[in-house]
Amino acid sequence: MRVGLLQLNPVVGDLAGNAARVEAAYADAAALGVELCITPELAITGYPPRDMLLYQGFAAKARAEAERLAERLAARFPTGPALLLGCPEQNLSGQGKALFNAAFWCEDGRIRTIIRKALLPTYDVFDEARYFEPGQPQPGSGVVEYLGRRLAVTICEDLWNDKDYWPHRLYPVDPVEVAVASGAEALLNLSASPFSLRKQTLRQNMLAAIAKKHGLPLAYCNQVGGNDDLVFDGRSAFFGPDGAMLARAEGFAEDVLVLELFGAQAQALPQDDLSAPAETWRALVLGTRDYLAKCGFKKALLGLSGGIDSAVVAAVAAEALGPDNVLGVLMPSPWSSAGSVDDSLELARNLGIKTRTIPIAPLMQGFEAALAESFAELAPGKGADITEENVQSRIRGNLLMALSNKTGALLLTTGNKSELAVGYCTIYGDMSGGFAVISDLPKTQVYALARHINALGRGEVIPPAIIDKAPSAELRPDQKDQDSLPPYNILDAILALHVEMDKTAAEIQAMGFDAATVARVCRLVKGAEFKRRQAAPGIKVAWRSFGSGWRMPLAAAPLP
Repeated sequence: MRVGLLQLNPVVGDLAGNAARVEAAYADAAALGVELCITPELAITGYPPRDMLLYQGFAAKARAEAERLAERLAARFPTGPALLLGCPEQNLSGQGKALFNAAFWCEDGRIRTIIRKALLPTYDVFDEARYFEPGQPQPGSGVVEYLGRRLAVTICEDLWNDKDYWPHRLYPVDPVEVAVASGAEALLNLSASPFSLRKQTLRQNMLAAIAKKHGLPLAYCNQVGGNDDLVFDGRSAFFGPDGAMLARAEGFAEDVLVLELFGAQAQALPQDDLSAPAETWRALVLGTRDYLAKCGFKKALLGLSGGIDSAVVAAVAAEALGPDNVLGVLMPSPWSSAGSVDDSLELARNLGIKTRTIPIAPLMQGFEAALAESFAELAPGKGADITEENVQSRIRGNLLMALSNKTGALLLTTGNKSELAVGYCTIYGDMSGGFAVISDLPKTQVYALARHINALGRGEVIPPAIIDKAPSAELRPDQKDQDSLPPYNILDAILALHVEMDKTAAEIQAMGFDAATVARVCRLVKGAEFKRRQAAPGIKVAWRSFGSGWRMPLAAAPLP
């Protein structure tokens, strides 16, 4: 049985457009002689549709679109392959959630059968139990007979509960185990598995282990593309009954992967650099490109400070959108070094992006004059402090937002995860913008990514002076980040334990970190929660990220 995996990049909510994407990929696969096509999870709606699913009319239109697609395919390809299509199904039983997360088996112009997802994730960025009723795996359920074979159909999480692979399982039932007991001869999976660092190795090993354990071929079709804070890396694959990966689709790109399901010979696998900087680069470029395109933006702008963060964001934007569509804005103050200005201009020349320079000294003087009387009366004797620093940042934020409003270009923020975690950023200042490209990258990873960008074979795109200089916000004379923060290697190690691995201050201190430093960092993380609630969305890279997967209360005591 020749199977085609349709690795698609859907637009969430674009029902007709997504059906057209399925149809185009189906046509490509049909031309290669396939007998069955498989889409990613919820391919008609795109994943994740989130609260769009609460509107019953939306789900009904998705079903109608799926039915029209099945009819069109049968008309265009009378002897064409069957289609396994991800689509929500309305729950008409009168109890439970209003929908099922389903796979429609389409054949001969109609939906022949429907398979329902059994395991609904509710951890990290997932909240499927909010929308869907779980399917109930029973003997024979989820197994479809086709061309003389019994095929087990599962949807994403249904594969992630093998008792022999996971030391701690989240669910009491394994749909794969139930299907195999019902005589399944192959495993098919429709997936929308988001990217994070190191996940591909885990995913690949798990899929191989399941195929080998049951001695069955496995076909896995994953979504690709950026949707809000999530990036999907694709890498759909076939595994043999011995667990060997026989073929894999491209990473971070649409693809159609075709292979014989039974008795297949291994294909040459595409080259895939799984190092953290390489993975991060591809994820940020795809996530930025898709976020702007799917939100209707064609151009972006950002502030260029001469620092490492804005340099990396500029490089990502130029790659994602094309240099002609990116504007870098220099806004030097009296405290900006000549090197920062020169480094920014050199970076822009290397990337081929346009620049504008707007000095902010006159605006700073205007704010100082406007506030002088009020400060003297309301805070007598109090000299310059962080207030004046924040004013500078907010001046820059206003200028950038004005340019964004006037030109229609989306403003990209340039803050990293280390800063966002501890609040080393100014709300309504450098946090202003519509998309936070590197907000899930700790400062140490930003440096690693900069070096990777310079190693891509295009020369030193990011000037060495930017990489080598001590990081500084340049909001006062001779200011350095390390005046206010622990060294970034220590700060990032503590943040990784606290934010991504859920370790309390006491647990981190027990690992040998300085107690006072740990206590301060954890206190800063707690205190900056209100800023993060108002931050622009960014791209998920880590196992746990600020955003939809981070749900900490604002009005709460510190963690014990």
